[in-house]
Amino acid sequence: MFVTRLISGVILLAVMITAVCLSGPVLFFFLLAISLIGMFELYRAAGSGKQPWNLLFAVSYAGAIGYYCLIWGGWKDYYLSGVMACLIAILFVYVFTFPKYGVDQIMTAFFGIVYVAVSLSFIYRTRHLTDGQFSVWLIFICSWGCDTMAYVAGRLFGKHKMAPLLSPKKTVEGAIGGVIGAALIGAIYAAIIGRWLHSGGNHVLIYAAICAVGALVSMVGDLAASAIKRNKEIKDYGKLIPGHGGILDRFDSVIITAPIIYTLAFLAAG
Repeated sequence: MFVTRLISGVILLAVMITAVCLSGPVLFFFLLAISLIGMFELYRAAGSGKQPWNLLFAVSYAGAIGYYCLIWGGWKDYYLSGVMACLIAILFVYVFTFPKYGVDQIMTAFFGIVYVAVSLSFIYRTRHLTDGQFSVWLIFICSWGCDTMAYVAGRLFGKHKMAPLLSPKKTVEGAIGGVIGAALIGAIYAAIIGRWLHSGGNHVLIYAAICAVGALVSMVGDLAASAIKRNKEIKDYGKLIPGHGGILDRFDSVIITAPIIYTLAFLAAG
């Protein structure tokens, strides 16, 4: 299991690095693909996936694709309108097929678009900010870096359970270690790439602060994904990534962290 997990993790990391570095169409379609897969995993976990290709699902996936088209076209003024259009389309299905779908299915459909597709799209948007080729990596430093450092700190110093019903192994000490560790990694990263940044200010302090905030948010994302699995009594969202589970199992913290890092990086870029 460890070898399988390691190999699949290395492959996933290589694909992610390649997509982010190449940016453009490669990153765009990579994020669109994992968004659609992640939505499918969420709908299936929520119990709405008994008929995975029904009209409600088709409209939800089409809404996510439409939102990505707005991003590809650079129509920033219409991003929020695109999200509202998704909601209206889902409500059309709800009203004109009533009572085929329950209100829980309708809310899950819209939640999937925002929680998965819209959130992951912020990776692409961060990549296209000023200094985005550097700041986009903060999303993964905050998410995966915090997770690794929290694990180490928890193993060494963990005593007080942080959320025993959701994740019995996570501790307050581990969480603190994760935040501090992510901030340190962010500071070191800024010290290395600072000479190539165009934005002003103390990059080391700015990146450390961004990573600290992002690390806190990433833990909420991780626990939120665990809460959904606990509610639905499932172990993993899928089996796409051997040893890791599905897209949502691997990107659960990234999903929530990406919008926050985009906002902070945008403000830092001035």
